[in-house]
Amino acid sequence: MAVARRKHYSINSVSLPWSIIMHGLMLIFTLICILPVILVLVVSFTSEQDLNTYGYQFFPKAFSLEAYEFLFKTGDQILQSYIISIIVTVGGTLLSLVVMSMFAYTLSRKDFKYGKALSFFTFFTMLFSGGLVPSYMVNTSLLHLDDTIWALILPYTVNAFYVIILRTFFATTISHDIIESAKIDGAREWTIFTRIIVPLSKPGLATIGLFSVIGYWNDWFLGLLYINDAKLVPIQYLLMKMQSSLDFIKQNSQLANSADGIQLALNSPTESGRMALTVLVMVPILFAYPFFQKFFVKGLTLGSVKG
Repeated sequence: MAVARRKHYSINSVSLPWSIIMHGLMLIFTLICILPVILVLVVSFTSEQDLNTYGYQFFPKAFSLEAYEFLFKTGDQILQSYIISIIVTVGGTLLSLVVMSMFAYTLSRKDFKYGKALSFFTFFTMLFSGGLVPSYMVNTSLLHLDDTIWALILPYTVNAFYVIILRTFFATTISHDIIESAKIDGAREWTIFTRIIVPLSKPGLATIGLFSVIGYWNDWFLGLLYINDAKLVPIQYLLMKMQSSLDFIKQNSQLANSADGIQLALNSPTESGRMALTVLVMVPILFAYPFFQKFFVKGLTLGSVKG
């Protein structure tokens, strides 16, 4: 019996009381994460009058679409910001994956002469950086990226932490014998990378891709620093502006100079309008998670060991 009990023993097994406690804590943590999202969604469908009377409620007195109707009537700026954010997110993520995967693969090759030196410089940038002022001067005075879409893409193209994760992923999952076999068969470095390394590295690339998608989509700081043109304002920067005032969206609306626009501005739903825009901002990134889900856990686990 003792042998049978030892067979069923697992290092991850816990007693029933601890299991109940841990499940309870996970349930509480899940509710802490989900309830604010549900509240934002409910408030976005609540009328401005009810919000002024009763405040935020999970169960509003009446269902209202006035916030979304207001946003769609002033949709020129929101649609433009949406397009900019999608272009920046898709283009930036693809560019980041191409650059970082090639850089990380090069660092992972043991036969690369300058691998250790470049790895040191890559790690060094994680500890020390030039700071905000030098990077701003380089991007504006030297590269002239201000008020261009490249100002929202290029500063986040290479992340040293992601490069080290990818380098570890390549070094631990891609056997050097595969590369040598491909060389014997006559394949060159570019063919090896595109035909062998990339297809075998989908979990790692998908994980870094998801990180990049979230980073680009949620960023508003680069817009604050470099963008003055309303046509290049990303959706997160627009949302940040709306946190303080809805004037920006009213001023840049197609209806701003019309009688309907003036009436629309007077009747604009402030609180529910902010929540409705927050919901619109969350939707694309929520759809991105299932696409990366099947690769995410494996890629994150394999790349978690740094060295």
